[in-house]
Amino acid sequence: MRPHYRIGKRTLPLAAGGALIIVGAVLVGVGSTITAPPSVAPPTVARPTDAIRSSAASVTPDTGRPSATATRDPLAPIPTGYRIQIPRLSIDLPIAEGDLTRDVDQQRTPEGFAFHLPGTSIPGLGSNTYLYAHARVGMFLALWDARPGDQVLVSTPDLKVLRYVITEVHPRVPPDDISVVQPTLGERLTLQTSTGPTPADPRFVAIAVPATPP
Repeated sequence: MRPHYRIGKRTLPLAAGGALIIVGAVLVGVGSTITAPPSVAPPTVARPTDAIRSSAASVTPDTGRPSATATRDPLAPIPTGYRIQIPRLSIDLPIAEGDLTRDVDQQRTPEGFAFHLPGTSIPGLGSNTYLYAHARVGMFLALWDARPGDQVLVSTPDLKVLRYVITEVHPRVPPDDISVVQPTLGERLTLQTSTGPTPADPRFVAIAVPATPP
């Protein structure tokens, strides 16, 4: 039997080969903390199965792009020392591992970081890395102005830089759309922030792929 997840009163099957991991709303605010009760029941998160883990581990990263640091389980927690920069948008944040209980169930995502969604790939390992942060000044608020062609840089603990370019911008992704968290057959960054203060509000999502070498 395939695992299922629940959103509100609906129980839906987990897509084959994909890890169901939905982040609660990353609250909108400028310089202040907003506490907003969820208007929908948080989804039950299904952890990646061994089959999903094996499938993601078999993906071959783009030649020349993986960091030496990323020679590990692609679905493990991200090590400390990663950082994301989007120069045109003045985004420059350390990356930390997300906490599903804190960020989904309790809706208490900390400020000052971009968070790696547990169960998604580590940057440089050839699949979908999902990063999320508050829509606040100094965090991902400027992501609302992202456009195709924007350069994204991910620095690694061993001082390498992975270069990506934004190719897609999706300003209103429904909160129950799990397609954006699925593993991919190629290297990808999926960047998410919120458009409003509750989990029922759409997500703002930008997708970046490895930049073509000069």
